[in-house]
Amino acid sequence: MPFVTKLTLQSGDRHTLDDVVDDIKTRAERKGAEMKGPHPQPPADHQVPQMKHLDADGPRFDPWNYTVYTRTIEVVGHDEFARSIAGRSFPQGVHVSAEIEQR
Repeated sequence: MPFVTKLTLQSGDRHTLDDVVDDIKTRAERKGAEMKGPHPQPPADHQVPQMKHLDADGPRFDPWNYTVYTRTIEVVGHDEFARSIAGRSFPQGVHVSAEIEQR
């Protein structure tokens, strides 16, 4: 039964995220690893409230809005390849989480 490593990559910068995913795809093709994805998920819009005002009579600030883009990739078998991808350093602003499942 092979192990399946599911990588979830998230970033607020869609272009950087796509560059990282393309690099992973290229490496998988070179190594001959079986990879499923990337599976894009709908962007998640978030809103963070700001201080209401600087002083009692000051103006109110609009909330800070930002978008998080998510891609998921599954690597079937090829444990060493999956470990090297999950353990490498990624550009600042790209968050990676890994889940391992035996099928």
